[in-house]
Amino acid sequence: MKKALIVWGGWDGHEPEQVATIFKNALLEHQFEVEVADTLDAYADAEKLLGLDLIVPVWTMGEISQELVNNVSAAVQAGTGLAGCHGGMCDSFRNNVDWQFMTGGQWVAHPGNDGVEYKVEIKSSSSPLVEGVSDFMVSTEQYYLHVDPAVEVLATTRFPVIDGPHRLNKAVDMPVVWTKRWGLGRVYYNSLGHHADIVDLPPVKELMTRGMLWAAEGKQLTLNDGAALSGKAYTGMGDNQYNNA
Repeated sequence: MKKALIVWGGWDGHEPEQVATIFKNALLEHQFEVEVADTLDAYADAEKLLGLDLIVPVWTMGEISQELVNNVSAAVQAGTGLAGCHGGMCDSFRNNVDWQFMTGGQWVAHPGNDGVEYKVEIKSSSSPLVEGVSDFMVSTEQYYLHVDPAVEVLATTRFPVIDGPHRLNKAVDMPVVWTKRWGLGRVYYNSLGHHADIVDLPPVKELMTRGMLWAAEGKQLTLNDGAALSGKAYTGMGDNQYNNA
């Protein structure tokens, strides 16, 4: 059985426990062994993380030690998948740029706040992650993110919809769903998920489930290819790792 760890907490407004339960049930349906934790100490056992197929963070606006970020980063670099949504993965730790580099982006705004009606547009792609999924409308927060240009964008939303200081700029297609690689590991992100009912919408749940499965599959492919699992975090970003000083 594939092994997954879901870690939830941080700001309660994102209903992290309920979202974690949705993710857990989706993974159980695919015969995963799932551990759910409500403490960041779940990232303390570096060797345990290396043995996982998937890590699912559901933690918004928290603070984390550099050691714990290094443990997660090392596991993903060695092939463990990472998948998450909304602020639970890309607004987890605003003061840790290593986490932001690994996940592929960082939330900066949601003009209009909750209840904005907008379209999620699926990108034409060879990726099976969006095959058969049509564009759909949602009424929720529309995330504006600072995004790693290296990501593969699988879905977008058009800005601006709501008035604000960004409106006089040209229209932009903001990524909603993306994938990227971090070392040998697969990373998947979906910006939807302000509340559990949004995560539970059929197209959102389908996209998230596909993303979690895809991220987890990378571990076995890594093992099959005989790639070495060093378990050591890349140290070339030492200037960012201020907590080690």
